[in-house]
Amino acid sequence: MGKEYNGSPKPHQLNMRRKRITYVLGVSGLCVIFYVLGAWQGRSVTPSGQFSSKVGCDDGSTGTGNSDSPSSASPVISDTLDFESHHQLVINPSEESEIFPPCDMKFSEYTPCNDRQRGRQFDRDMLKYRERHCPTKEEFLRCLIPAPPHYKSPFKWPQSRDYAWIANIPHKELSIEKANQNWIQVEGDRFRFPGGGTMFPRGADAYIDEIAALIPLKDGSIRTALDTGCGVASWGAYLLKRDIIAMSFAPRDTHEAQVWFALERGVPAMIGVLGSQRLPYPARAFDMAHCSRCLIPWSKFDGLYLMEVDRVLRPGGYWILSGPPINWKKYWRGWERTKEDLKQEQDSIEEVATRLCWKKVVEKGDLSIWQKPINHIECRERNPNICNSGNADAAWYKDMETCITPLPEAHDANEVAGGAVKKWPERAFAVPPRISSGSVKGITAKAFEEDNKLWKDRVSYYKRLVSQLSQGLYRNVMDMNAHLGGFAAAVMKYPVWVMNVVPTSSDPDTLGVVLERGFIGSYQDWCEAFSTYPRTYDLIHAGGIIGMYQDRCDITNILLEMDRILRPEGTVIFRDVVEVLVKVKSITDGMRWQSKIVDHETGPFNTEKILVATKTYWTSDSRPKRL
Repeated sequence: MGKEYNGSPKPHQLNMRRKRITYVLGVSGLCVIFYVLGAWQGRSVTPSGQFSSKVGCDDGSTGTGNSDSPSSASPVISDTLDFESHHQLVINPSEESEIFPPCDMKFSEYTPCNDRQRGRQFDRDMLKYRERHCPTKEEFLRCLIPAPPHYKSPFKWPQSRDYAWIANIPHKELSIEKANQNWIQVEGDRFRFPGGGTMFPRGADAYIDEIAALIPLKDGSIRTALDTGCGVASWGAYLLKRDIIAMSFAPRDTHEAQVWFALERGVPAMIGVLGSQRLPYPARAFDMAHCSRCLIPWSKFDGLYLMEVDRVLRPGGYWILSGPPINWKKYWRGWERTKEDLKQEQDSIEEVATRLCWKKVVEKGDLSIWQKPINHIECRERNPNICNSGNADAAWYKDMETCITPLPEAHDANEVAGGAVKKWPERAFAVPPRISSGSVKGITAKAFEEDNKLWKDRVSYYKRLVSQLSQGLYRNVMDMNAHLGGFAAAVMKYPVWVMNVVPTSSDPDTLGVVLERGFIGSYQDWCEAFSTYPRTYDLIHAGGIIGMYQDRCDITNILLEMDRILRPEGTVIFRDVVEVLVKVKSITDGMRWQSKIVDHETGPFNTEKILVATKTYWTSDSRPKRL
């Protein structure tokens, strides 16, 4: 046992105490010095109030739905999130910025890869001239697509489902052409969408109720749908309140601006056509597909188009057809066709459906519904015409095939090929079958769960950066690099829908995972334009997309494309390393965007940063303002 000492401490103990006191005082002094220095440097940072003020307006001003300027204010970013206070980096010297002028007003409705004038150069056979045909690099526009005069902020959802401003889409043709079918009506300075359609004169709601009486639309087993030849997408619009989300598409044809109207209504849609190439979606993507007098020649080309529908339908999925030739005995005179012609067309469709091993569920009134088998065990025995040409998900500029897309192997007749998905909404966060089966390279169930947690934190942070997201002021959202769909899952609580885009160069290809979760999306090469009209998205999320493409094509063209599809005063959230974001900010400053780099949600020491950029409001009758 050690000996205890009483009385005064030894001299060496006094020296140690003095050293400790000196050390504490020294460290404290350094802390004070650095704190004062940091506070002095922080004064030079631009206050966040300058970023949150509306372009061209006094601080604190707000617009209204009846004004030319959109109603939402620019995002608010607090000083505590300021990137520049942590990193003394010179961002975007003005002399290095290219200033992009407004394009001529004739480009106000420009859709680069779906341009009708360019399309005339291509074969009309199988509607090839209405497929994607993009401009060459030499034809790229280096200017900003102008909004029409008096452009207004769209109506807020759900009012937007029924109304749109005429000033935003100045096309009244459909209100005349489809006047007796209640597609669209003109009421003063706005359009009204009564929910009508060629085959549902009592409205889309009543039509969907008829479908719901025949197949299960209410129990969550059907979540994703595909609407071919969608018109103004009223079918998709009224499915939303049933928690079913439809990817609606139609070509840019003589029915001017039908997809544009859909997007202005806040309904998912894109320009597209069943022509000669596969639709830009993976195999087994949708729970239900629909055609209401969509004028697609289903029985022609050896059933090619029905085979493409079969490719994108999930095992057990439904195909719904109304319009010619269904119920031809009642309508043949109005369709101005002979009974024999219509009967032959329906017989041909039935024959293709039989080859696909589809089961006829019901034909009642104007509706006929088929169901795809849950596996191909019996089908392989009956029909040897199964494709063997490779990746069934490959869909970017890939020609359709007149063979049956094979389903994954199943071991018994009751097994769902590829795995069954959960019912909605559990489906959104359940591990998708493609991951649980190990078919997506490098993605495990654990990685999927971690990704969900990651995006929950990120979206919580985004809510502080972009207040409009939680206020319901944004509706149409695009994720340019969706990966597993974690961003879309994390914003489910807000009144938005997300177009989940997976770049064609992504490895692994994860779009099938996104759709198995009950979300919608498309493949896209961002060196080209997206198949949509100008000013159709309120918020774009661009996580790592610029870094991914900076060595493949001119990122200026990608940013100009983002400007084309973004609404005035819409927002883009970029995530990337500092060097990439500084380059992006330099370009977007020349596009008159208002932007700011902020720290990562985990703090200033993460090498990834965030750039929040807002497109300023201007129209063709006003010049964009230099910030």
